[in-house]
Amino acid sequence: MSRGEASVNVQSVFNIVQFQSVCGGRHTGIDYKWCTNVSVGQGFALGSTIQSKTKGIWMWCVDHPSKPGHTLVLLDTEGLGDVEKGDSKNDAWIFCLAVLMSSNFVFNSFGTIDQQSVDQLHYVTELTKRIRLTSSSKGEDETSEFKRIFPSFTWCVRDFTLMLERDGKNVTEDEYLMNALKLKNGSNKTTMDYNMPRECILHFFHSHKCFVFDRPASRKNLHRLEELEESELEEDFVEQAGKFCAFMHKEGHVKTLPGGILVTGRLLGNLTDSYVKAIQSGSIPCMENAVLALAELENMGAVKDALSKYDSEMSKYVKTFPTETNEEFLNMHRECEVKALEVFMARSFMDENQKYQTELKKLIDKKMKEFTECNMKASEDLCRALIEEFSKTLETGISTGECFTPGGHTLYLLEKMNLLEEYNLYSGKGIKALEVLQNYLDDKRAVEDAILFADQTLTEKEKQIAEEQAKAEASKREKEIIEENNRRLQQCCEDQKRSFQQNEKMLKEKMEEQERKMRQENERLIQQKLQEQQAMLNGGFQDKFNALQGEIAQLRAPRKSGCVVS
Repeated sequence: MSRGEASVNVQSVFNIVQFQSVCGGRHTGIDYKWCTNVSVGQGFALGSTIQSKTKGIWMWCVDHPSKPGHTLVLLDTEGLGDVEKGDSKNDAWIFCLAVLMSSNFVFNSFGTIDQQSVDQLHYVTELTKRIRLTSSSKGEDETSEFKRIFPSFTWCVRDFTLMLERDGKNVTEDEYLMNALKLKNGSNKTTMDYNMPRECILHFFHSHKCFVFDRPASRKNLHRLEELEESELEEDFVEQAGKFCAFMHKEGHVKTLPGGILVTGRLLGNLTDSYVKAIQSGSIPCMENAVLALAELENMGAVKDALSKYDSEMSKYVKTFPTETNEEFLNMHRECEVKALEVFMARSFMDENQKYQTELKKLIDKKMKEFTECNMKASEDLCRALIEEFSKTLETGISTGECFTPGGHTLYLLEKMNLLEEYNLYSGKGIKALEVLQNYLDDKRAVEDAILFADQTLTEKEKQIAEEQAKAEASKREKEIIEENNRRLQQCCEDQKRSFQQNEKMLKEKMEEQERKMRQENERLIQQKLQEQQAMLNGGFQDKFNALQGEIAQLRAPRKSGCVVS
């Protein structure tokens, strides 16, 4: 990060979202009551007066410096407890929205981590009142699941002047934080009020980190920080800011939804829109409802994108139509269908009963029929043009009456054989070659019979033999056409079977990947709760230790899974 990224207002929340820049990844055009002043340039402005600079939530989107294909969305909130606002509810909602949007939550305070600074985080105790995970909780306690969806927690202490020592021993910044978050034993109101914000920080956020910073510059230069070069800043501050940025770049988590679903810029934009609309309507943002609504939008978009992919890929082959065989066409279709499914699988999620995947299959089948008709028409047009070209001499003999003179039938058969020879030698006629030829010869059947009848050089016996031979040839071609159509139908049936198998295979692979992510997510959650449990045991909180034991057991319980493909 640049200096502008690390320099945030005192006693504010500075949040970082990392998301994958895929499927139209970047979504920077968000402008809400609480989410304003989108920036893609120089970063956040710094306040240098007693008047707060940041209003609502400011965003800054930048490419991730060390993770290709990822984007950092930096969110800077207005200072909590700003006396000019006069409405603490606004602070609470900004705090909740920042938590919901972020994958890495940074709280920025001044001086030391003391009771006053912890009290400024009392908004954390309201998270359970202002955020619901499920729509049907019926008053049940959902806090055990908060670690799954909430961001990491980093406390940055600005202008820190104390020594990191305790009882004569050096302590790390993280130890300093965890000691400040230790709970007290007791059940009186004072103790409970003391413990509440600390317990929420420990219980809701899945990891905890601390950084302390020296004053960035001399007092006389603090008001002009934005104008200072890095060389004019205090060396210790620059060094610590570098460590903070390096940590965030390397250890910062990508924003995910329950189930390990990676958030793209488009998803982040739609999620934020859903949360803000819920807040503005006076209701409580519900994670489950937001994700379900998001899944519907994404799945419809996945169908649209996948169908567009199939259409664009197949359209590349149209200029090569007609295909020599139906099998060649099906190979093209198969290749394009797989690419379309890859697009769908990459974007879709929570597709219950494969509703949208089934819809995509129907739409691709419909598109395939359109391309099949296009391929057939190309074959028909080419074959008719070839017959028109190769039959010119034959048509001339008919139109001039030459074929109706003595010996005309022999002349007709000779030109007909020349036509068939040239036509059959021409490659690339497509799957309608036999049918178009047969239709032409059928159209000429009455003319051929008339020529045969008019040829006085032939005996009645010869005319009968020629007529039977013409019928046999026509019957043979009709049989070949029927066999070809049956073979094509069989190939299409086999392709449908293959298509269903391909859909099932890719769905199974996706579900297995989701299961793997869920197991990883559960394992991460278990390890975090084990650490929290140990802290409760060391602190003598047996009841909290037992409660966490139950949560861990529930996470370790086997989950049922299945794969249904219609």
